[in-house]
Amino acid sequence: MASGELTHPVGVAEKDLAFGEVVTGSGRLSAAKMYEPAPPDTPFSVQQLARLDEALTFASRETGLAFSVYLGDLAEDTRAEAERLHASTADPRDSVLVAVSPTQRAIEIVTGQRAHLRLPDRGANLAVASMVASFKEGDLVGGLVNALRMLSDQAGPAPKH
Repeated sequence: MASGELTHPVGVAEKDLAFGEVVTGSGRLSAAKMYEPAPPDTPFSVQQLARLDEALTFASRETGLAFSVYLGDLAEDTRAEAERLHASTADPRDSVLVAVSPTQRAIEIVTGQRAHLRLPDRGANLAVASMVASFKEGDLVGGLVNALRMLSDQAGPAPKH
């Protein structure tokens, strides 16, 4: 090949090139491809995660309690596993854990010693009933968000020290 001569790959005419493809000076076919990130490996969209994060943040700020949500398998003894998860939080005494295992059809709400004084079983039971109703309609995030709001309302504002 002489200097400045252009060669095309065998069997590829310029009119047959796809959008973003070019034959380089060396005769190689170069193609630009759009980067498409892999979708997140979660059951929620980015918008749903933002709603859930906002509900968790609001509930924690409003009440002074540390709310958290666990979504996943809870082992055979769902209550014991939820209590184990709750115990691993930063301050279990002021924490509230909402644990949901859709495959096991289990919901557990665990409150710490001080959190329980402001959030009795009756309030937790109402939140569970609300979640069950939403989950039956296929609204996992809506059920969690509404439960967090109910629990926050039941606990009331953080006490002034």
